[in-house]
Amino acid sequence: MILLSPVLLLLLALSGCFTEVVNGFKNTCRQFFANPGNISSPPTVFTGHNYKQICQIRDNEHEYATLYDTDNKIPVYSAYRFEGLMNCTRTNKWYIEPQLEDINKTKKMETEDRTVQYIHQAVNADYNNPGFHKGHLAPVFHAETQSCADATFTLTNAAPQNSSFNQGQWRKTEKDVATLLVNKCKGNSRYIVTGVVPDKTRPPLHNRVTVPSHFWTAYCCIDNNHRVTASGGYLGKNKNVPVEALPVGELDKRLSALYGQRSFQVFGGKCDKSITNFVLIRGGSWILSR
Repeated sequence: MILLSPVLLLLLALSGCFTEVVNGFKNTCRQFFANPGNISSPPTVFTGHNYKQICQIRDNEHEYATLYDTDNKIPVYSAYRFEGLMNCTRTNKWYIEPQLEDINKTKKMETEDRTVQYIHQAVNADYNNPGFHKGHLAPVFHAETQSCADATFTLTNAAPQNSSFNQGQWRKTEKDVATLLVNKCKGNSRYIVTGVVPDKTRPPLHNRVTVPSHFWTAYCCIDNNHRVTASGGYLGKNKNVPVEALPVGELDKRLSALYGQRSFQVFGGKCDKSITNFVLIRGGSWILSR
């Protein structure tokens, strides 16, 4: 937990949601990334001025971290710790991040000003399409506190998600991951990263926001001795078809190919514990062994 002065705590408490565009995750919000061997291991951070590292804050607490792509106007991924489930209320009040337009602007998340043209991020009107929802990466369902749930409603934490997929197979995946972490990783620190892959073969929504071809998520459980006790990944096409479960190492390979990178690693290549819990079935798919 980050220690703040009493005066700053009061100011933050009075001013609601905050975000902070930072130079490096490890310097500001490393607590949201798995630390096998006591080494903080964020996912691969793409190079380029369009990729912005954001530490998302609500009131006086950092809640999760996001790598945001200002060219595609969608996140690459959001990372957070899973602390449990609380059945939080959905506010459906979406925010923008002023610092993406001007780093000297306030850290406070704001509702969009419709008289302003936002160049580097999505706005609500970009989602005026009946086929897509604002798909959370750090989801409300996994929030332990109402403050955390409210902080997920920033457009830097959302990407266009097929509406049937959002309400169907992806919702099932979020529930499956939560159930697994509650039942299999008790007493462990539980880390999740959820991301999307931009689809460059289809036109952006309103010629602004890129639609993802895939959604993916992965978890890593760490015990008190910083040893990996369980991990796993999921990869799904952005349509309402079953999501594939697979080991983290295999997810890294798939994402490297999808992103066109030599190597993309969700947990720095250090959380592939689950490979012994998966079996390869006919057709080349991985499933959880029981």
